This record gives sequence, structure tokens and C-alpha cells, in this order.
Amino acid sequence: MTEAGEKKQAGVSQDALPGGGADELRPRVRFRRLASNPDLPLPERATEHAAGYDVRSAEAEVVLRPGEIRLVSTGLVMELPPGVECQVRPRSGLALKYGVTLPNSPGTIDPDYRGELRIIMQNLGGEPVRLARGERIAQLVFARFETPEVEESDSLSDTPRGDGGFGSTGTA
Repeated sequence: MTEAGEKKQAGVSQDALPGGGADELRPRVRFRRLASNPDLPLPERATEHAAGYDVRSAEAEVVLRPGEIRLVSTGLVMELPPGVECQVRPRSGLALKYGVTLPNSPGTIDPDYRGELRIIMQNLGGEPVRLARGERIAQLVFARFETPEVEESDSLSDTPRGDGGFGSTGTA
């Protein structure tokens, strides 16, 4: 396989990061297809500057009844590099047109998960929604994360906000 083909197979390109040196590379996310998805495209960005990678349904047809919550298969398993999570987010077009959302949004996929990528979808609209095989059902946003030390303390530092909660920083 050519280098370009390997990059496409990986799902996330190895191009230089914007603003970085030529030797700074994007992390590589690898995908393995399951038997239910021999043909659908790997997650891909719709435009050059899109943050999310569209992922598609690998099911023959999904019918979401009003109020229904359902897992939808993508036919993909992914391998994330250490320190990178995958956030699963709704597609705005499905939300606006049909009231379809992801109830746990953003869902988090950890780098040690190796099961099938399945999307929890919910129809908040008043009519059944049919999703065809290959239809874009969610978007994946990849982000680095920190794993700080967690410790107990008898006191915490003071701030001007203090313990002010919801709406405490705005003016009425």
C-alpha cells in the first residue's frame, strides 16, 4: 500500500499540524472494519476546516420512533493513541430536520476501548425517522486530554467568584 493509501486507511492524516513545524504530525487513529461494513467510507471531514469526522450507519435501515433511544452500528472498531479521546457528537442537520440527537452527547470513547463504535441515538421529534445504510449519523471529534493526580485537601484556594453557581457571573 502506498503512503497516501496508508494515511487514508488510518482515518486521520499525517499532515503537519497547522502552525506547527513540518515534523510535527497529527496523531494516527486506526480503524478496523467489521463484516457488517466492508464498503462504507471511513469517518471523514466534510470540509478542510471541519472539526468533526462524519461516521455512517452500517445497518440496513434504522427506524427511530418518536422518543425512542437506540444503538446504531457503524461496523467500525478504532484504535486511539494514548492521551487522545474521541468525542461523539450529534449532526446538526439531523437535529434540525428531524429532532434526532445523541442523548449522552458528547459521548466519550477512551483510548483503551476496542469494541464496535456504536452510536446512541434518540428521536425527539414527533414522527418516525428512517436512517438508511451509509447515512451520516454522528460526528467524531478527537481531543487530547490530561490525567492529573487527584488528591484530597482540607482547603482550596479562594477566587473572586467563590462558590457562586449558575448565573453568578452574569448581570441581570
